[in-house]
Amino acid sequence: IVTTAVAAANLIGNGFYGVDIKQNAQGVYVIEVNDNPNLETGVEDAAAGNKVYDVILAEFVRRLDAQKAVCL
Repeated sequence: IVTTAVAAANLIGNGFYGVDIKQNAQGVYVIEVNDNPNLETGVEDAAAGNKVYDVILAEFVRRLDAQKAVCL
């Protein structure tokens, strides 16, 4: 499921996207890719807890630092 979601998001770009997926007996299907996703406490972080937010924020910081380095 994660591989399918990442592949769908990568078709759009390298931003922060939400991917709606449905699964049935025939397989996994992408319903839509959202360019304005929301993160819901107790849903997206249910498995990994705060690590989800740590990873997202670290990526934002990395991208900002990289952009800052190019501008200097």
